[in-house]
Amino acid sequence: MKFADPKNDLAFKKIFGSSEHKNILISFLNSVLDFKNEKTIVDVELANPYQVPKIPELKETILDIHATNKSGEKFIVEMQRKDLGNFTKRSLYYTSKAYVEQLPRGNDYTSLKKVYFIGIVNFEIFSSHNYISRHLIINQENAKQDLDDFEFVFIELPKFKKELHELQTILDKWIYFIKYASDLTLIPKEYETIEEFKEAFEIAKQTSWDSEELKVYEYMALKEFDEINALRTAEEKGLQKGIQKGIKQGLEQGIEQGIEKGKQEAQLDIARNLLKNGVDKQTVIAATGLSEELIDTL
Repeated sequence: MKFADPKNDLAFKKIFGSSEHKNILISFLNSVLDFKNEKTIVDVELANPYQVPKIPELKETILDIHATNKSGEKFIVEMQRKDLGNFTKRSLYYTSKAYVEQLPRGNDYTSLKKVYFIGIVNFEIFSSHNYISRHLIINQENAKQDLDDFEFVFIELPKFKKELHELQTILDKWIYFIKYASDLTLIPKEYETIEEFKEAFEIAKQTSWDSEELKVYEYMALKEFDEINALRTAEEKGLQKGIQKGIKQGLEQGIEQGIEKGKQEAQLDIARNLLKNGVDKQTVIAATGLSEELIDTL
């Protein structure tokens, strides 16, 4: 059995952004945000539900997930496989944009609802060893969350090291699924009793995908591979250019230093001969341009 890689944009959107399988996204959100009791999400409305994008239109296609719960709170979920830089700044931009877009005519600020951003990245961002980090706006004086309309959660997949037998929470299982599903050939027994996971694995089975979905999936995988290779080539060229420039600068500096040293040695020889022939010190200084201190050492 071959499962699609959930880290692929299309696969991620197909699994977590389906209107027919909203329970998958709800389970994921509740586990990531640790929602329980009255905070538990029971339903969401997807702003951009999954549909197969056309390859020529991929640049204009929104492949992240936007959802709203019954209270009107907004959820943005983005999967980022490669480090393009400034991901944290982009998360701030997306979140503030989703917040401002709620504002109706008349500037009724009381209608603005909280926005949650969840970023899943296949690279490291922060220095912490934890694979998940939650970021709030905190009052520095009393450590209270006085401004609570923005919340950010980042999941750094490289820091997630748990094995199958170590998975304890629903969150553990979702992160393991996202990171390792494409390496599996069977649904692990740890997932068999939970409906949302069985559905997620079923959606990830590529044998059930149509030809258009498979074509876009492969296209996006190859596109990412090409981008990584292009970046690596640019880095190698930059490094080689830097090495060549460094060698050139080193040679030029060495030649210049050698010439200066040679000039000084010649002046010292002249000074020694003048002093040897009884010429006074001030005349030697004037003739050679050497300092009095240096003349005194001869």
